[in-house]
Amino acid sequence: MSSARAIIAKLRQHETPTAAELNWFAQGLADGGVTDAQAGAFAMAVCLNGLGDEGRVGLTLSMRDSGRVLHWDLPGPVLDKHSTGGVGDCVSLALAPALAACGAFVPMISGRGLGHTGGTLDKLDAIPGLSTQLSEARLRDTVAKAGCAIIGASSDIAPADKRLYAVRDVTATVESLDLITASILSKKLAAGLAGLVLDVKVGSGAFMKDMEAARALAQALVKTANAAGCKTSALITDMSQPLAPALGNALEVAEAMRVLTGQVRGPLVDLSAALGGVLLANAGLAKDVQDGANAIAAAIADGRAAERFGTMVGAMGGPVQFVENWPRFLPEATVIREICAREAAYVSAIDGEALGLAVVDLGGGRAVETDLINPAVGLSGIARLGTYLAKGQPLAVIHAARPGDADKAEDALRRAITLGPNAVDVPELITERVG
Repeated sequence: MSSARAIIAKLRQHETPTAAELNWFAQGLADGGVTDAQAGAFAMAVCLNGLGDEGRVGLTLSMRDSGRVLHWDLPGPVLDKHSTGGVGDCVSLALAPALAACGAFVPMISGRGLGHTGGTLDKLDAIPGLSTQLSEARLRDTVAKAGCAIIGASSDIAPADKRLYAVRDVTATVESLDLITASILSKKLAAGLAGLVLDVKVGSGAFMKDMEAARALAQALVKTANAAGCKTSALITDMSQPLAPALGNALEVAEAMRVLTGQVRGPLVDLSAALGGVLLANAGLAKDVQDGANAIAAAIADGRAAERFGTMVGAMGGPVQFVENWPRFLPEATVIREICAREAAYVSAIDGEALGLAVVDLGGGRAVETDLINPAVGLSGIARLGTYLAKGQPLAVIHAARPGDADKAEDALRRAITLGPNAVDVPELITERVG
């Protein structure tokens, strides 16, 4: 018979609990049999001493199995993508429907904004009528019709993770590699996936600021997911500047719609194709990664991905003609102000985290969980790293609810974007692949 005290004592002594012990602990987290004090002690012991590869897999599977695990009977592989978080990252909105257009099925369980990074669910909430909290029957119907659905986790998906995450947040144990890995993968694997690709961000706009930390996380995630039976690879990608030139929920939906309707290309399309190419190749839907990337790019370029996105929006309660009339449906801010360069210079550095926090201050994110989001506010037209700006050319456009908010955002924006006299090297979008 397991006990929380015995499991915590094992961890304190640098011993790895057995799979049965970790399963017992996860069930205790889910049903309340483990106290908050014991959960905190467990998290701290893992944070200090680690679990090792075997223990990390055991905790991931135990937290996955603490709630409902979906099973699918569909005429194609069930695939998904996860990003570790960045700014201007609306890849999911383009990639999920593009994968569906290429023969995959994508029940994407996504999250809300966290700190300075935006959340996919918050972005979709900018679309009137759309609900990201679906019953299982409606989720299955949406995936069958559109090939994809982007939803929030229900209360019975990995409940052990929800409990442990809340404890980690107040016990300074969020940064544990083992706990991060188990938290991410327990929810993803509960969706019943056959394949997963991970977008591990590194740079000023990411949680991982240096390559060593990003590589360690990518390796842990890939190794653990594959050991848990889900074919997984990761790309380490640059976040030294926003991926799309917009931050804010409706503004990022607008960027995704410009991509899906063929108005723009750029890094958002490039990264969507790269991530999707890995998934399609791993799942046998493409002969190799390049063939898969070409298929994703083609699905975006010829409108098939946009059609899937429109079907998904309608099935989730949004406007049935959203793709055709998206500018009419998205909310607009009261104050729209263009911010221009005061002197001729190159964009030499961008503090992505500072830009993200500026959007939070505008009301586009949450300082605490109960904060309400204004979907219309944010930044658009953000100048790209390495761009030469003449005096008077725009750095970005601020979308605010009040003039005073725009004033504060302008101060933050000018501090976050560094201008210099010399051209700078722009990092490659994709640094390396793991797995």
